[in-house]
Amino acid sequence: MMNWHILGAGSLGCLWAARLAAQQHHVQLIVRDAAAITAYQHTAGVGLSDAQHHSTQYYPVQVQLATDSQPIDYLLLACKAYDAQAAISQIAHRLSSSSVIVLLQNGLGSQQAIQTMLPHVRCLAASSTEGAYLLAPFHSVFAGQGHTQLGDLQATTQAVPQDLLTALNAAGIHCTWTTQITEHLWRKLAINCAINPMTVIYNCLNGELLHYSERINTVCQELEQLLQHAGQPAAAHDLTAQIWQVIEKTASNSSSMRQDVQQRRRTEISYITGFACAQSIALECHTPALHQLHAQLHDTLSAHGLSTA
Repeated sequence: MMNWHILGAGSLGCLWAARLAAQQHHVQLIVRDAAAITAYQHTAGVGLSDAQHHSTQYYPVQVQLATDSQPIDYLLLACKAYDAQAAISQIAHRLSSSSVIVLLQNGLGSQQAIQTMLPHVRCLAASSTEGAYLLAPFHSVFAGQGHTQLGDLQATTQAVPQDLLTALNAAGIHCTWTTQITEHLWRKLAINCAINPMTVIYNCLNGELLHYSERINTVCQELEQLLQHAGQPAAAHDLTAQIWQVIEKTASNSSSMRQDVQQRRRTEISYITGFACAQSIALECHTPALHQLHAQLHDTLSAHGLSTA
């Protein structure tokens, strides 16, 4: 059995916590403060429901603060991208060269920043299509089976962590190892750039983006150019077609960024369109439609009184 710590008790953090606990792994949730511990103690444990709410299981996962002294073997960092560096700095004293961190952030930029902070710790980036949402604090609803790609962020001579992959797949966290994780992260970034901002700007479900097909196609073409300039030709291949497949497959979904806006939470704009626009400037890749999209998203967030950072 493995010793897991999970930092970030959102939908995916609780989903992993429940699945790992169900397989008898030792799981600790790292929460923000004493008030969060008190709130958790008033629950039946980490809850996990199926999409139709036909069944719910509760798992008595333990909770602790970042200041705890317990060493960390396996860490799932499931917080938002903008919180990732601060979160890691709070538990850095508990990590060692034998620790393994799984980074489950949206967009790009935060993963590389953490690997730079912890050059001697093995950081595995994850690109996941799992669907989940929080029904209540510490209670996740599994909304749709997905798949997770895992891979080393930096070049390494270490072997593929087969024990980790076996344990995750046995827990129902379907994952595959890849030596091209950066390609997967760039492709997911591009998909998020094309879909999420427009669902916020037009306040619509994913499927309703069909009404804005011309604009989406223009942005997709620019994203393909950006990926080429970034040295990611495989990620650029058939990108537009895949984005439309995602829109069709998730037609009734509300994007994570739109959900953040509706719940008046800070979005990950800086790690999605913000990162893409900064890269297009650095790589001298002309992407006017992408910049216009980012500016309009910025204005929309401002109009809602939300952070644009």
